[in-house]
Amino acid sequence: MGPLVARLRLGARAPPLWPRDGGCGRRRLGAGAGAGAGAGAEAGRQYLQRSVVPTLHFQPSLPRLPIPKLEDTMKRYLSAQRPLLDDGQFRRTEQLCRTFESGLGKELHAQLIAQDKQNKHTSYISGPWFDMYLSARDSIVLNFNPFMSFNPDPKPDYNDQLIRATNLTVSAVRFLKTLRAGLLEPEVFHLNPAKSDTDTFRRIIRLVPSSLSWYGAYLVNAYPLDMSQYFRLFNSTRLPKPGRDELFTDEKEKHLLVLRNGNFYVFDVLDRDGNIVEAAEVHAHLKYILSDSSPAPEFPLTYLTTENRDTWAGLRQELLNSGNGEALGKVDSAVFCLCLDGFPITDLVHLSHTMLHGDGVNRWFDKSFNLIVAKDGNAAVNFEHSWGDGVAVLRFFNEVFKDSTQSPAVAPQARPAPVDSSRAVQKLHFRLNDALKAGIAKAKAQFDATMQTLKIDSIQFQRGGKEFLKKHKLSPDAVAQLSFQMAFLRQYGQTVATYESCSTAAFKHGRTETVRPASVFTKQCSEAFVRELSRNSPEQLKEMLAQCSKYHNQLTKEAAMGQGFDRHLFALRYLAAAKGHKLPELYQDPAYGQINHNILSTSTLTSPAVNIGGFAPVVPDGFGVGYGVHDDWIGCNVSSYPARDVREFLRCVNKALGDIFDVLEGKPVRS
Repeated sequence: MGPLVARLRLGARAPPLWPRDGGCGRRRLGAGAGAGAGAGAEAGRQYLQRSVVPTLHFQPSLPRLPIPKLEDTMKRYLSAQRPLLDDGQFRRTEQLCRTFESGLGKELHAQLIAQDKQNKHTSYISGPWFDMYLSARDSIVLNFNPFMSFNPDPKPDYNDQLIRATNLTVSAVRFLKTLRAGLLEPEVFHLNPAKSDTDTFRRIIRLVPSSLSWYGAYLVNAYPLDMSQYFRLFNSTRLPKPGRDELFTDEKEKHLLVLRNGNFYVFDVLDRDGNIVEAAEVHAHLKYILSDSSPAPEFPLTYLTTENRDTWAGLRQELLNSGNGEALGKVDSAVFCLCLDGFPITDLVHLSHTMLHGDGVNRWFDKSFNLIVAKDGNAAVNFEHSWGDGVAVLRFFNEVFKDSTQSPAVAPQARPAPVDSSRAVQKLHFRLNDALKAGIAKAKAQFDATMQTLKIDSIQFQRGGKEFLKKHKLSPDAVAQLSFQMAFLRQYGQTVATYESCSTAAFKHGRTETVRPASVFTKQCSEAFVRELSRNSPEQLKEMLAQCSKYHNQLTKEAAMGQGFDRHLFALRYLAAAKGHKLPELYQDPAYGQINHNILSTSTLTSPAVNIGGFAPVVPDGFGVGYGVHDDWIGCNVSSYPARDVREFLRCVNKALGDIFDVLEGKPVRS
């Protein structure tokens, strides 16, 4: 698998039918011209970097997302179905594919291509994908929003809650300023950094017209990525509406929303001229908010963002009818939401629960992202997923971590500015009638009941990681995915639908494609390790591992190039509904429902800025598997509901990785 493909295995979270995507972000922290203090004192305060190449320079010339050939999609679909079905089921599914390919599918495919030719400004998946997210009526908590937690600041005294919140906030607003000024380094994957990740290349490529710039980068093996989602990072909120939500962005507003103990505060982080207010003032205002001893409201409004979207839409209208329009407008248009929690983090499990869902009192889950800072300085981003994927969020995350730790706005000994925060900080108040109070109480009861059912646990496999596996010419991601297949087979005796997301950000308005890690190769290999160990020699087991790795690399490469089957079939189904066709038989096949009931929903995330990431399962009887293959260890952070035993699954993953490493090291494998 090429490095570009590895870089693109990045996303975040998707809805119940389409599990979330993860990330294997390999953008070096610090790629970017003129970052930090070298760009001058003023730039150091206002901007993260001053890119020679404008941020969106490559956007107009990005290649378009290809629509796969229908016959290729059918072959890939059947290959993914083979390990999940018995012979009779597979023959029926095969027949339905043939009928679809020569009949209605052929007609729909032709219409999809014609429609795509009429919409060259976007991709064939962009519109249907937004619709799919925004039309989903489930609560976005657990079903959609994932989290990524920051590593601690390397300087221990900078992990004080007030200091860290100030530095993260100022760095986040610096990112906003840099992005909007077009000074953020374009997101480019450099296959040959010695040629393309250089000042000389940047000076030349900036002179190439935007309509041709992508081709100039391609000539030196550099691949610019789509950045169309970035503008939604700030001043954005998902608004609940009956039937289908809306995305709202108001770039004119200059205030930050702060949640503390379920109370809402706003203050400006940009001045009248659009410059970042002095860091000492942000410091002062956050200190003022932290010193407010107001108890949590009896009816915390925040619970409404955890509700079913139609229910929340009705209650929001009630809020507006009750005279809360101005206060709600402040929430919706805020630059982002900063959540200051009143307790320290005790361990990784507590960290995951806190950052994924918390107690519902101190989050506004509809904001494009919540920046959460705990009492001990542990920090994370919880983000709403409809507006974009993990590429944009991880870039923001990496840059903010780097800037806040290397160029912090305030030091532990710094004094807040002598300003009157009681005037600058506005506390928002909401008028609640009996219907709203009843709605909040019901939302709280549902939220509490649901959260009690979610279990999260994690392991660190310390015997080796990326470096060891690459020495044995195996894909680290393929081995991690194989360990999940082996673990599930050991625990439950079967192979099930598995989802791993891959970004298609190498294309204009690309979103994600699915890698289907459960294959005939992983099934055969898993059964050899789990059930037939004595019948296979170490050489045979090594050969099976190599086959799994090779096939997984092929699947990942195809997905990154827009050549999977999931998005194509999704688009054809969406088009059939839009044209008023009866649902084609292929989509009524139980096998289609089964492969989209993703019991193993997986995503990978490795970055120097990330401590741990996580998400909930996408089906009630599933696992949500967040993992990272590091240089010398492998980490897994897994969630489940009561239908599955997360601790036993992790024990089986640990056993599977141990068995694989034993074979590679020439040690006997214990059954």
